[in-house]
Amino acid sequence: MVSVQWMQVLLNHPSHRRQTGPPASADNPLDFSGVDVRLPMLVYVSREKRPGHDHQKKAGAMNALTRASALLSNSPFILNLDCDHYINNSQALRAGICFMVGRDSDTVAFVQFPQRFEGVDPTDLYANHNRIFFDGTLRALDGMQGPIYVGTGCLFRRITVYGFDPPRINVGGPCFPRLAGLFAKTKYEKPGLEMTMAKAKAAPVPAKGKHGFLPLPKKTYGKSDAFVDSIPRASHPSPYAAAAEGIVADEATIVEAVNVTAAAFEKKTGWGKEIGWVYDTVTEDVVTGYRMHIKGWRSRYCSIYPHAFIGTAPINLTERLFQVLRWSTGSLEIFFSKNNPLFGSTYLHPLQRVAYINITTYPFTAIFLIFYTTVPALSFVTGHFIVQRPTTMFYVYLGIVLSTLLVIAVLEVKWAGVTVFEWFRNGQFWMTASCSAYLAAVCQVLTKVIFRRDISFKLTSKLPSGDEKKDPYADLYVVRWTPLMITPIIIIFVNIIGSAVAFAKVLDGEWTHWLKVAGGVFFNFWVLFHLYPFAKGILGKHGKTPVVVLVWWAFTFVITAVLYINIPHMHSSGGKHTTVHGHHGKKFVDAGYYNWP
Repeated sequence: MVSVQWMQVLLNHPSHRRQTGPPASADNPLDFSGVDVRLPMLVYVSREKRPGHDHQKKAGAMNALTRASALLSNSPFILNLDCDHYINNSQALRAGICFMVGRDSDTVAFVQFPQRFEGVDPTDLYANHNRIFFDGTLRALDGMQGPIYVGTGCLFRRITVYGFDPPRINVGGPCFPRLAGLFAKTKYEKPGLEMTMAKAKAAPVPAKGKHGFLPLPKKTYGKSDAFVDSIPRASHPSPYAAAAEGIVADEATIVEAVNVTAAAFEKKTGWGKEIGWVYDTVTEDVVTGYRMHIKGWRSRYCSIYPHAFIGTAPINLTERLFQVLRWSTGSLEIFFSKNNPLFGSTYLHPLQRVAYINITTYPFTAIFLIFYTTVPALSFVTGHFIVQRPTTMFYVYLGIVLSTLLVIAVLEVKWAGVTVFEWFRNGQFWMTASCSAYLAAVCQVLTKVIFRRDISFKLTSKLPSGDEKKDPYADLYVVRWTPLMITPIIIIFVNIIGSAVAFAKVLDGEWTHWLKVAGGVFFNFWVLFHLYPFAKGILGKHGKTPVVVLVWWAFTFVITAVLYINIPHMHSSGGKHTTVHGHHGKKFVDAGYYNWP
C-alpha cells in the first residue's frame, strides 16, 4: 500500500505590516481595531510512505518537515511538539527565543520545556507527571551544558540541525572556568555583517565552508539546489534579510517542497546520520541532543507558568509500562552504539558526560533490584542469610547508605519543588518499572547485541475508551495483560510468602528471637508497599482502596503460615532446626549458620 504525498498551503505568509481587525459594529460587538489579526503560515503535509523505503517514523517526519519548512519559510527556529501536545501558553515561544537571542546565547542549540500532562488521576498512580525528572534532573543539568532533548516541547536553532558547529565552545561553564581555556576555540569564521547580498551571491560555496555556509559536503543535504541555497540564509540571515522577506509559496516552491519530502530523497545523503534527527534508534531524541552537545553546543531549560505545552498521559498501567520499555530500550541501545557517552568528544562537559552515562545505563539497575526485592524474602524460607550476624560495621555502612538516600530525597524535594507524596510516588513507580520494563529492556538489548535481532515496539495508546461521564479515570484501571507484569507479581508473592514463613517459624518456636525477625519482615512489607500502586492498577478501582488487594495479601500470608506449620518434614519435631553431621560417629548441632534469629 502506497500513501499519497500531498502538501497544501492553508494560510500563506502574512503581511510584514501590522493588520488590525474591524471595529465593533451592530453585527460584531467585539472591537478588534487595536488587535493585530495576522496569522502565521499554515501548511498541511502528507508524507509519502513507499514500500522498500523506511520512513524512519518520527525522526523521518521531523527531517522531512525541516526541509519543507526551509523552502516555505526558513525561520531560524523550529518548535517540536508531539501530536498529543498543544500550546497552553501563548508566550511560550517568546520565552524560549529569549534564550536564543540574549547575551552569550549564540551557542544555545535548543531550549527544552518540561512535559506537563492532563488526564492524570489526582493521586498520579503511575507517576505520569515524573516531576523528579522534569523539575529536578533537567533543571540540574541546566547548570552544566544543558538538559537533554526529550522529544517534545523543544525549540531548536535551525542551523544546529544542519550540522553546524557553535561559534565558540565553553566547556567549563561557571562551574569549571579553567576548562574553557583548555578546550575553547573558534570553530568557524562568521562573515562580517557588512557583507552585502551581491557579495554573498558572488562568494563560492565550498564543501567545508570557511564562512560556515555549508559545514558538510553539498551531497550530504540532498539533490535540491533550492534547499541548499536556503542554508546560508538560515546560518547568517542578516545579509539575506531582504531576500527572506521575498519568500512566496508559489506553485514552483510547493513542487520543490514536495520533492524534498519524497521517500527517496534521503538516499545517499547524510540525513539521519550526519544531519537532522538521528535514525536507527528508538530514542532519536536523546541521540539527536547528544550529537549537538558533543559538538560543543549548549541547551537551556525553560519552565514557565501557565505551563507552555500540555500533553496526554498513557491511559493505563499496560500502556505506561510499554512507554517505559521503549524509553529504557532506547537508552541501552545508545550505550551499545557508537554514541556511547564514554567515547564522546572532549567538548562534552565532564559532568554532562556523567549525566549521559547515567541516562544510558539506568535500566541495568533492574538486575540489582531483582536481588534486592527477592533474596531477603527467600532467606526466611531457606534459612540461609546473606548477613549471618550483623556487626557494628554493618550498621555503620547501613547508616551511611540510609543517610545518603535521605539527603538526596531532601534535595530532590527542595530543588524540584514537589511534595513528599509526589516524591514517594515516583519511587514507587520506579520500583515497578525496574522490576518489569527495565528488566525486559536489558533482555531485549542483550538479545539484539548478541544475536543481531531487531526489536519491534508497540506505540503507546493514549485514547480513552471508557465512559468519561461516569468516571474520567476509569481507563486508568482497565486491566490489559502483558508479560511485563509477571516479574512484579512474582516479587509480591515471594515477599508475602517469606514474611508468612518467618511468622510461622516464630509461632512454632523454631526461631525465638522474633524482634530480629521483625526487621526482615518490615523490609518485606516495605517492598510490598512500593508495589502497592502496581497491585492496585491490576486489581483495584479508582477512588477506593481496593479491598481485594488487601484480602489477597492476607489470604496468601495466612495460608502460607498454616501450611508451613502443619505440613510434615518442613520443620523438625521439636520446633528446633537441628543439623546432624557425622564424623567418625560424632554428632554436633549447627545452630549458628541457619538459625541466627
